[in-house]
Amino acid sequence: MTLLTTTTHTYSTGYGSAGGQREDLSDVIYDLFPEDTWAVTNLDKEKANATYTEWLGQSLAAPTANAQLEGDDASFDALTAPSRFGSYLQISAKTFIVSDSLESVSKAGRSSELARGAMVKMRELKRDIETRIVQNGISTAGGAGTARTTAGMEAWIGDATASAGGASHVVLTTTSASSTTPPISSGTPGTAITDGTTTGAFTSTNLNYALQGAWADGGDATTILLTAKQKALLDGFTSVATRMVDVSRTQQASITGAANIYVSDFGVHKVILNRYGRDSVVLCLDPSMWAIRFLREFKSRPLARTGDAEKRQIIAEWALVCRNPLASSKVVACA
Repeated sequence: MTLLTTTTHTYSTGYGSAGGQREDLSDVIYDLFPEDTWAVTNLDKEKANATYTEWLGQSLAAPTANAQLEGDDASFDALTAPSRFGSYLQISAKTFIVSDSLESVSKAGRSSELARGAMVKMRELKRDIETRIVQNGISTAGGAGTARTTAGMEAWIGDATASAGGASHVVLTTTSASSTTPPISSGTPGTAITDGTTTGAFTSTNLNYALQGAWADGGDATTILLTAKQKALLDGFTSVATRMVDVSRTQQASITGAANIYVSDFGVHKVILNRYGRDSVVLCLDPSMWAIRFLREFKSRPLARTGDAEKRQIIAEWALVCRNPLASSKVVACA
């Protein structure tokens, strides 16, 4: 009797392992670069000539009844000297290195790795500077092994009396909060801010107190700068202006859900969402009273070769200028 046998043949179908297949790599780099640097982009740019830069600010005397006798001789008041403010300049830099081989080979998504590196590092540098500007760092002279630093907006906006129940340049969200910022009447912000540990809810009431504090001293705080956490609360304030979107006659009109304009007794204010500030602080700014002063503007430069690679540095030397601290205000100790 002959037994039938079955022979099983295995063939390679080429799934995943066949030789000769080309790599299917898209020739695009899908970058995620949140670079909405409001301060770096929008503030005035000025020229510095030293590593400590100064400017003058003037405030007016309080108004009086000012009634004079008929025929009386004039009496003379002393002129109030302007305040002298200043800041140390900070050096901010990014570096990268690209081997000659990487620059020479065929690459996906870019022709030059040096060009891509310069673009990426420039964006990172601007974000670093934006973070320094909108936060609470102070101005320091630096020294051996210690870099000079410029003060941020939070450090410039101070008040001798922080208030939770009235107009102030520093408004607390709750009476139990202990956050303080010394007022800057001259010189540079060199004393660290005290945050405290108690926080409260960010409300339209304390926002209006802050706006009033700047307005009372002659400021025009047309810009409210805040993070996503506090922006979500502001969107629910009753003083938020509904923003209509213009469309053509053939399109359906729509209304945006986010607050872009806030209307108070002290003006109309743009609401700017900022990625780089602190959640505990809302800034009320008069943009005309701020600037960035450069000793060295943004520059990409090659560094000395020490091997088979190109080295690059992106660098800037700059300071934040607060032309007059009384023009702005802030809400602090926000939960």
